[in-house]
This record gives sequence, structure tokens and C-alpha cells, in this order.
Amino acid sequence: MRRVARKFGGFCWSGLLREARGQEIAEAALVLPIVFMVLIGIFWFGQAFSIYGTLTQAARVGAEAAADPSCTTCAGTTASANAYNAVKATFAAAHLDPTRLVTPPPQAALNSCVPPGGTVGCDGSPANVCVQEAVQLSSTSTGAGVCGISVTLQYPYTFWFPGTWMNNRTINLTGSARMRSETH
Repeated sequence: MRRVARKFGGFCWSGLLREARGQEIAEAALVLPIVFMVLIGIFWFGQAFSIYGTLTQAARVGAEAAADPSCTTCAGTTASANAYNAVKATFAAAHLDPTRLVTPPPQAALNSCVPPGGTVGCDGSPANVCVQEAVQLSSTSTGAGVCGISVTLQYPYTFWFPGTWMNNRTINLTGSARMRSETH
């Protein structure tokens, strides 16, 4: 045994193994479940953040498609249909199901550009995408403002986080965007 101990710098492994007496196993049994919970939490919150980013992008792209009257592929369609088609394309690129969109909560009626001072609610667009057209995005001291489109949508997300209050809890993630109307 002395030859083996000398080969490893005078350190005897067998003595170390006898002295541990299961302490490392007990510590691992306490720490590993916490580490796994943290890793599971990172994964599920990362998924939620990714879906939220997709919703925000889809709302922005939908507002952009609805606000552009010169869309060459949109002939004969409404702003709402343009917005929904753009949202659907963004969802397809992110591998999300646009049929799972839920009705957004009642939107605050935004100030209208036409007629000035009125309000604009959701237009009842397809597949639970709230499109508000001719909304006032900003105003000036003269009362005139920049007109645009507002798009809002919600997507349900269910956490799987065992042992916590968030296990199987569904939250609705919201994405919204406003875009200035283009005139050519």
C-alpha cells in the first residue's frame, strides 16, 4: 500500500474513503432536489419568455401589415385580415398554434383620429386578434395627432413546476403593438 500512496504524492485514497462515512451522500440528497427545481424553473420561465417574445413580434408584424395600405399581396382584404395573416405567419415561424389565441381582455377604447375625440374599440377581427383602426397615437398642441393601428393578442401558457403553487397554472401572455398608418 505504501507504493500506491507514494505514487499519488503520499496521499492514501483508502483512508479518505473510510473517513467520509456517507456525508457526501446526505449533502447530495439535500442539494440535488433544489438544483433540479432551479433548472426546471429556468427551463419553463425561458419557454414563457420565448412565447412572450413571439407574441410581441407577431403583434408588431400584424400592426405593420394592417397599417400599410399599399400591401401588394393584400388586395381586397381588410386591415384586420392583414393583421391576422401576419400574426399567423409569425406563429408558424415560431412553431406556435394560432388557433390557441384567446380573446384579449376588453381593450381601453383608444382616442379616434376619425372623428377626432371619439373612441375606437376592437373590431371583432378573426381568431381573437384585437385590431383597433384609426387610433390616435400621439397628439400635438393643436389637437392634431398621428393616426395608426393597434393590435393586441393573448396566448395561454401552462407552467409545469411540481411542488410549487405554479404547477399546472395557466397564464395568458399578452402581446401588443401600435403602428403609424402609412399613406402613399
